[in-house]
Amino acid sequence: MPMPMPSLADVASFDALHDDPTAWRRHMVALAAEHGVAAADVAQEREGTVLVARLGADRVLKLYPPFLRDHFEFELALLDRLHGRLSLSTPRLLASGEHDGWPYLLMSQLAGEPLTQTWLLMREPQRLDLLAALGALAAEVHALPVADMAALAPSWSEFIARQREGCAGRQQRTGLPEHLLEALPDFIAGELPQGPPVILTGEYTPMNLFTVDGRLAAMFDFGDGLVGPRETDWLGPLCFLAAGDAQRIAAFFEGYGARWHGGLRLKLLRLLLLHRYSNLHAQIKCDGWQHCQSFEELAAYIWP
Repeated sequence: MPMPMPSLADVASFDALHDDPTAWRRHMVALAAEHGVAAADVAQEREGTVLVARLGADRVLKLYPPFLRDHFEFELALLDRLHGRLSLSTPRLLASGEHDGWPYLLMSQLAGEPLTQTWLLMREPQRLDLLAALGALAAEVHALPVADMAALAPSWSEFIARQREGCAGRQQRTGLPEHLLEALPDFIAGELPQGPPVILTGEYTPMNLFTVDGRLAAMFDFGDGLVGPRETDWLGPLCFLAAGDAQRIAAFFEGYGARWHGGLRLKLLRLLLLHRYSNLHAQIKCDGWQHCQSFEELAAYIWP
């Protein structure tokens, strides 16, 4: 039986724990031992929303704080929903459990190189091919039935209402330029995409994709998924990989099987500002975007 899990006073307490790997290593080692893995084979990951460790060469352990139980339950269900049903690999669930209110998942480790690294080495034709493959992948997931996943996600309308309520505070903390902050309340009150709900993985970003020989090979990390309009999942590729480049945008939409048009820009930008982890300095990969004088100008700048 592992040692008692930490008691958390608030979210800030977990953030402090997360940022100090020495403070939570013993808990991962104890959990790994329950599954027959020696301490020497536990390699902690510093990135991510929850506590993650690789166990040897073939397993991954994810430990969720009690206040992210909804993330655990969504990922637990989505691992089963996706595995073996897509044109690329997703993790296979091996075990799940809970200690002192902290749930965890044990899953298979995926093969490949992080897209965060390989993207930088690709020539432009490879990048266009990858964006088309990423669009096709998103379309595959969005074609799956939502079914019981809806019960594991917050109501989309309630989620958006909460995000609107906290948007100004978040954007101020993350450094949105002052002239845009002034226009923020009116802008985010505007129209959002209204399409039928689909399973949103919350990903399709370079941090959660692997490639093999320059081709898309695997996707992982579904804890912050939702059920809502498909356009929400377009944000990752369109911000991190395609922003500012019309050909890349066109490649993604060709793969997805949808048509890009300028009328989407403002709705997408509102979704970006209302995202759980919205931070335009980290998410917009276009130099000089901070100098745009309005959200209309910004949307046209990053998505020509």
